[in-house]
Amino acid sequence: MSEPTGKYSITMPRDIAEAAKARSGHSGLSAYVAAAVARQIERDNLNELIAVAEAEHGPITDEEIRSLRDQLTLARREQNQHGASAA
Repeated sequence: MSEPTGKYSITMPRDIAEAAKARSGHSGLSAYVAAAVARQIERDNLNELIAVAEAEHGPITDEEIRSLRDQLTLARREQNQHGASAA
C-alpha cells in the first residue's frame, strides 16, 4: 500500500523542470520530483546527525574520512569478489 498523496503547486526554473520531465520516463514528473525531494530529506537528516555527532565528539578529520573511504572501498571489493565467485 502506498502513502496517501496530495496535489501541490511548486515553482522551479523552467530548464530544471524540462530536464526532470525528460528524465522522468513512464513514472512521470510527480514521481521523479517526489523521489528527488525524498533524497534531499535523507541528506538533510544525515547532515543533522553529523552536526550532533561533531558537537559531541569534535569534527571529523580529513584523515578519518580517507581511512573510512579506504575501508569501504576494500569491503566493496571483497563483496564483489565473493559475489562473482558465488555466481
